[in-house]
Amino acid sequence: MADRVITGKVVDSEGETLPGVSIVLLGTKISTTTNVNGEYGLTIPSGEKANILEFSFLGFQKKQVTLTKSIVVNVTLQSESKSLNEVVVIGYGTVQRKDLTGSVGSVDVSELNKAPVKSFDDALAGRIAGVEVTSPSGQPGEAPNIVIRGGNSVTQDNSPLYVIDGFPIENYNNNSLNPADIESIEVLKDASSTAIYGSRGANGVIIVTTKKGKVGAPVVAYDGYYGIQNNTSNIKVMDGYEYVKYQFEINPTLATTAFLSNGKTIEDYRNEPSIDWQKELFRGAPMQNHNLSVRGGNNETKYSISGNILNQQGTIINSDFKRYQGRIVLDQNLGKQFKVGINTNYSNLSTNGTQVSGGGNTAFNLLVRAWTYRPLASGSQSLDDLLTDAQDLDVVSNTNYQWNPILSANNELNTRKNSQLTANTYLQYSFLKGFTLKITGGLNSSRNESARFNNSQTVTGNIKSPLGSRGVNGSLTNTSLDNYVNENTLTFKKKLKSGHNFDALLGFTAQSNTSFVYGASANFIPNESLGISGLDEGTPNLITSADSRNNLLSYLSRFNYNYKSKYLFTANFRADGSSKFSSNNRWGYFPSGAFAWHISEEKLIKNIKPLSDAKIRISYGNIGNNRVSDFAYFSALQQTIEDYYSPGGVVTGGAYPSDLGNANLKWETTTETDLGLDVGFLNQRITLTADLYIKKTRDLLLNALLPATTGYSKAFKNIGSIENKGLELTLGTINIDKDNFKWNTNFNISFNRNKILGLTNGQNELQSTTRFNTGFATASTPSFIAIVGQPVAQFYGFIHDGNYQYSDFDETSPGVYVLKAEVPNNGATRSTIKPGDIKYKDITGNGIVDNDDRTILGTPLPKFSGGFSNSVSFKNFDINVFLQYSYGGKLLNVNRLLLEGGSTGSSNQYASYENRWTPTNPNNEYFRAGGQGPSVYSDRIIEDGSFIRFKTLNMGYTLPSKFVKYAQLKSLRVYFSAQNLFTITNYSGNDPEVSVYNSALTPGVDYSAYPRAKVYTFGLNLSL
Repeated sequence: MADRVITGKVVDSEGETLPGVSIVLLGTKISTTTNVNGEYGLTIPSGEKANILEFSFLGFQKKQVTLTKSIVVNVTLQSESKSLNEVVVIGYGTVQRKDLTGSVGSVDVSELNKAPVKSFDDALAGRIAGVEVTSPSGQPGEAPNIVIRGGNSVTQDNSPLYVIDGFPIENYNNNSLNPADIESIEVLKDASSTAIYGSRGANGVIIVTTKKGKVGAPVVAYDGYYGIQNNTSNIKVMDGYEYVKYQFEINPTLATTAFLSNGKTIEDYRNEPSIDWQKELFRGAPMQNHNLSVRGGNNETKYSISGNILNQQGTIINSDFKRYQGRIVLDQNLGKQFKVGINTNYSNLSTNGTQVSGGGNTAFNLLVRAWTYRPLASGSQSLDDLLTDAQDLDVVSNTNYQWNPILSANNELNTRKNSQLTANTYLQYSFLKGFTLKITGGLNSSRNESARFNNSQTVTGNIKSPLGSRGVNGSLTNTSLDNYVNENTLTFKKKLKSGHNFDALLGFTAQSNTSFVYGASANFIPNESLGISGLDEGTPNLITSADSRNNLLSYLSRFNYNYKSKYLFTANFRADGSSKFSSNNRWGYFPSGAFAWHISEEKLIKNIKPLSDAKIRISYGNIGNNRVSDFAYFSALQQTIEDYYSPGGVVTGGAYPSDLGNANLKWETTTETDLGLDVGFLNQRITLTADLYIKKTRDLLLNALLPATTGYSKAFKNIGSIENKGLELTLGTINIDKDNFKWNTNFNISFNRNKILGLTNGQNELQSTTRFNTGFATASTPSFIAIVGQPVAQFYGFIHDGNYQYSDFDETSPGVYVLKAEVPNNGATRSTIKPGDIKYKDITGNGIVDNDDRTILGTPLPKFSGGFSNSVSFKNFDINVFLQYSYGGKLLNVNRLLLEGGSTGSSNQYASYENRWTPTNPNNEYFRAGGQGPSVYSDRIIEDGSFIRFKTLNMGYTLPSKFVKYAQLKSLRVYFSAQNLFTITNYSGNDPEVSVYNSALTPGVDYSAYPRAKVYTFGLNLSL
């Protein structure tokens, strides 16, 4: 008899062909796979008695077909329950979600990429339970802050470890990644999941896997959009008429001279033209993004080549962010046992724009300048003069730092350029049966250039300015960062017919980080037209040069046991040696374990028909943190050109001890327990994941206060501990699942509570300042406090008790008021207090308001937060809606301290201050003009930061294939997308999602924050 040839085609339930399906004649070694068109051919030798074909493909149910006389066998494979069989990337491996023992959150990347943002972390907020993403502001190129399950450290970095295609990198610049290149994002949250990364896993791990080539013909794809950005809101300030009224209340004499010349009256200013400085400063800004990729391959070679161009103009003039990025991925089989590959990403980033958010400068920041700058001209100038002159000459003084905000934005050069290369290559060798050796080598090389230049049109570059003593000045700083890694892992996998499955991993890794910084600055640059190129002509000011390095050596292991996916056990152990600690404390050891029980596989539970899956998880482990400076355990000496002495009349350079080292410094350790539940109903149409966790961090790497007698203010110590505990819930539903109509919903909510368990010896509290403006005394006083037994970050200050009313005074003579003896003062001298002045609560009851009356004013940490998304498709139409929310967190609105009666008399104010106290309007909300008294932090400027944000809207239409084929295309989708459509909040500032001084101790501060943009884009996806 002749050989028998079986042919056919394999498709999914919707008729789409499936390339790469494995086809095996059971009981033999005869097998094949489908080609790019889903077709196959299988030759069965004559005399072969086996007659059952098995079809298998990842994500689909296996199907067995008994052969008959027919030589054509066409097969339709049904998809498995996606939620259970989804492959999840974990540390040094992958696992099906149904076999997870730890707490791992995944992002639907297809939904994530529907947000028109520069990087994946911008769209991550609200997507995963337990992951808090806070944007400091809306400035183009600015990176958000990500904290997983609450911060573990008090004074150190709480950002997670990033693992990019297997390369572990701390403080990775996510702007260098093109979101369209990302295949999957997993967040490892509990100790069992993160312990495999040992010393750097305490803050959680974000694993990003990029797209690779797939078996099939080359697929060329383009994704691009163009859009316009506008501010989500503007703060209303006083118009010209209200401004003049306010000036007359502050200083009638100066106001008369400035505004009532030529017979004018205050009423004449109701219709007087004025300047809207926010309108001059802000703009509708274009944003465009273009992605092009080619991916394909065969069974031996797979490739992926992609490129990206992003240009995001800022909504503030002269600010922008640009990215040019490319990626090449190649995977090559070398016979049946060897496999090699390389994954290379290069990006060139450029960020431009003057400092808008934050502070630390005596000059008001840009937005504060725009809000406070005079809106109308005085008698001696025109509106054009006011708009174009660098200074308002009628009000300039040694204490008035106002400067034309438009000239500031256009002339203050502040550029940051970054070139980053991340390359990862591997060799994989499969031998014996179940053994795999993988050797990887990686490089992450970053070059940063920061240039600043202040010409004569800027507040710090003009010698006529109170802050321009250095004249035209500039600086240039270059930073080089290089990260090298080598990882070697040996994996053994064994599946027994009895249902016992084993998986073991052993590994050895070595990583080295080097950094080098050098730069120079100059003052009094004579030829400002040269810009930065003219630094050499100026007076040298400061030369910077420094280098540092650290190394990490690690041994790791993991053992997984799985019995029929019913009982699952995971054990991890990692040992890390870090050069950041002395030889006596160099090594840290981090074990963890997890157990999961698939109770839905038990006979009693299987009979519960609506229940399709139920699994209980429990994990426990230790994870570490070594995020201190490279040589913190050494004492340091400082030597500069100013440090010299003259023994015997001979000038000799000297050095002084600048930092106190601690040779006993050791690993910070976090112990975490996690109890989880995964349940599904109606064949996973409804899924719920719940996690309850508690983690305690001990031996905190704390930059602790020292007694003044030591001569040092702070030093690193392993003192103190902190606790985080919380609950995370994630709910997913498939509401409708028809061929032409699908509707999915996802909801998550997170609750986290933290408290300090201990600080340095004898220390019960730690006060922190937010130095928003060095020319403002309040900025030097504490605005936050951390107290043992309470949350890490709490606002600290006085309780606002309204305003002093006439009833608080004795009128000793007409118009002369003396504060009653039983009425407390407000911190000012009693004789200076007048009706309408601000009033604070005397907590101590001694009749005097002083620092002893400060108290806790709330916490910026939310009570809960999360997200809610809906995806709907009807025939060729699709829509995705995503909402983000946060509840219970407070915000410190420092802007109100300055712009509700608090800044210099000539400054404009918020429109809200129009309702200030007057004899005819004796309210308790806003004090009288000039009645601020001592400027202090109080709950008057602490606001509720709760919000619900309509974060993302994406609507698309996919053209029918019969029309697309005429254009020689495989697919074509056009779409409209919007970001930050609107926000429901009671917060009076521009945006409640703000934190310009973000740290564990000082979150939730709003000061001159760059407003977040509302974005509208139109785009298309096509492939050919």
